[in-house]
Amino acid sequence: QVQLVESGGGLVQPGGSLRLSCAASGSIFSIYTMGWYRQAPGKQRELVATITSGGSTVYEDSVKGRFTISRDDAKNTVDLQMNSLKPEDTAVYYCRFDKHLRTTTYTYWGQGTQVTVSS
Repeated sequence: QVQLVESGGGLVQPGGSLRLSCAASGSIFSIYTMGWYRQAPGKQRELVATITSGGSTVYEDSVKGRFTISRDDAKNTVDLQMNSLKPEDTAVYYCRFDKHLRTTTYTYWGQGTQVTVSS
């Protein structure tokens, strides 16, 4: 079992910055992918960014150049640096942990942290 705890959400003005952090604990293995997803009111949950154990990253098009995902395997954490925030970035942001074990991947979700971008 893996437990995920997100932190860093809050209220910020357009153009501002926030840094989200996710700490994983429990049955951690070397091969895993971590990422951030978000869900705005009335919308489906969508991928924001992911990072593999090898450091490969994937970003949603609208956040490219503004958001940066990083990981620290020694601490079992993943961060999301969000710059130039826009009102449309407002959502609940969820940390996701994918544990890759041979032919099976196990997915774990955090409880989410609210990010509100408003003037």
